[in-house]
Amino acid sequence: MNLQEFFAMGGYAFYVWTAYGICFVVLLANIILPIIQRKRLLRHLALKQKRHNL
Repeated sequence: MNLQEFFAMGGYAFYVWTAYGICFVVLLANIILPIIQRKRLLRHLALKQKRHNL
């Protein structure tokens, strides 16, 4: 088996690489979205606390 045959996946390359791509995007979203939400929440809480202390 050479590298070209490996990437062709026996004719199923489109489905296999699409599945890998979707999986990668979902995993990346599971890492990035909570970080963004945490930053947004901390910013909101700091603003709320600042308004409360005035």
